Amino acid sequence: QVQLQESGPGLVKPSQTLFLTCIVSGASITTEPYYWSWIRQPPGKGLEWMGSISYSGSTYYSPPLKSRTSISRDTSKNQFTLRLTSVTPEDTAVYYCARSRSVPVTTRPMGDYWGQGTQVTVSS
Repeated sequence: QVQLQESGPGLVKPSQTLFLTCIVSGASITTEPYYWSWIRQPPGKGLEWMGSISYSGSTYYSPPLKSRTSISRDTSKNQFTLRLTSVTPEDTAVYYCARSRSVPVTTRPMGDYWGQGTQVTVSS
């Protein structure tokens, strides 16, 4: 059974950097042909793919977020981490990590396993 669990702060101040980690169990993040992604859903809006890291470590980012986003991984801990810089209240959302066979991940069915999501609020 593959499980993903997001971990990180629930509240971040404007201009700070957000770090979220996705801990994966039941599958290795280095196994072909999978991608490991971060997707968010702002209140009242749809899913927004932020970026992904592949089984080989290649990274892919949404163009509008590319300048503020980076994704890294720790294969020894089987986890991957999102870094989002210069956050604003518009970054308030539920953040999900997910596994997929392709990118970008723009709909629920495109990911075969999802974390439960973690609420991140950007406020002073």
